[in-house]
Amino acid sequence: MFLSSLLNALLAAEAKTKLINVEQVLDKLLNWSIEAGKDILAALIIFIVGRFVIKQLNRLFRKILERRKLEVSVQTFLESLVSLLLNLVLAFAVISKLGVETTSLAALLASAGVAVGMALSGNLSNFAGGLIILVFKPFKVGDYIDGPDDESGTVKEIQIFHTVLTTLDNRLIYVPNGLLSSNAITNYSRQETRRAEWVFGVEYGEDFDKVKAVLQRIIDNDPRILKDPAPLIALGALSASSVDIKVRAWAKTSDYWDVYFDMNKTVYETFNKEGIGFPFPQLTVHQAKD
Repeated sequence: MFLSSLLNALLAAEAKTKLINVEQVLDKLLNWSIEAGKDILAALIIFIVGRFVIKQLNRLFRKILERRKLEVSVQTFLESLVSLLLNLVLAFAVISKLGVETTSLAALLASAGVAVGMALSGNLSNFAGGLIILVFKPFKVGDYIDGPDDESGTVKEIQIFHTVLTTLDNRLIYVPNGLLSSNAITNYSRQETRRAEWVFGVEYGEDFDKVKAVLQRIIDNDPRILKDPAPLIALGALSASSVDIKVRAWAKTSDYWDVYFDMNKTVYETFNKEGIGFPFPQLTVHQAKD
């Protein structure tokens, strides 16, 4: 009877102890959850407010750059750089509020500097390439360029790591600045004038002087074609099925494509009116006599 009472007392004491331990664990878990919730809420508020502030600062910085009348390419580069730096500051603020030691994080990044440097070597090269583009100005926003790997388009933005090109069919191409700064670039917009070239084939037997006079009249009637340098009309080649007349003329870069396509149309219409025949492939067959 005594042993039974003692055993019951021990079991009750053990159950009470376990209950107290569970209550303590739950209490600690609740306190930690409340503190963690406060930190997460504070970090979320910092993130939302920080994003709003960054947006306003970027807008203000853009207005300052516009008032200083800097080149658009320089503006877009500086805007991307400032936005990146502000977002990095915000990220460190959020991480710090969540309880992560930023000093430890900085030490960790410093100790892994070699690995990080190797991983970011491409981006660092692109960043340096962007600086080279801004300093030496092989192109600027608004120029039409041919880049490496046959990437062509109008320069829309020069960002920190990439240059954004808009193609003729309205696609966006992001070309790394490192490639653009270390490869050959063709800039079609830098010069004020460009030379257009055409090859018009006429039939054998056509009067070259007549053809030349007609082409000269077409050129003289187009005010967009410059008189200096003087246009060139010459017999370019005697091809298999045609006499090729080569025409070279200069125009303003902004008028280049309009002049080029309009000349093709005008020559086709005028040659038909003047009775100048266009060639087509011919094959003369000689039959041997038995």
